[in-house]
Amino acid sequence: MKLRVVSSKNDIVNLNSKEKMIHIAFRASNVDFLNLIQKCPSLRIIQIPPSYWKPMSNAIPAFLDMQGIELIEGDVWGHKKNLDEYFNIEETLIQEIKNLASSGMSMKDIVSRTHEIARISPQLIEYIAKFKVYS
Repeated sequence: MKLRVVSSKNDIVNLNSKEKMIHIAFRASNVDFLNLIQKCPSLRIIQIPPSYWKPMSNAIPAFLDMQGIELIEGDVWGHKKNLDEYFNIEETLIQEIKNLASSGMSMKDIVSRTHEIARISPQLIEYIAKFKVYS
């Protein structure tokens, strides 16, 4: 599973229109979010760093929700944009999440345990669990 890292508003025009998961690594404006949605109509999730969450306009989460796009908070630790445009979520991690969910473990425990293994945000773990396991 790949999370496309968008480092600047200039990157938006170069995005593949089939992108489904994006991490915004810059302080995006309302216009930037609109441009993302127009460029990537298949978009399902946008992750933004915690430091950008608080100053973000209240209109953005409401607008994304109306579009069926989930907005989550999180970082991509250890990712180097100059090496790859994508942050890869290993299939073994996704399989581990599936196994934990199949065992009847609660979502809270799945997030806690998986967050110890991999350095991805709790909200992204929940999204993966819902999307890959529960849907």
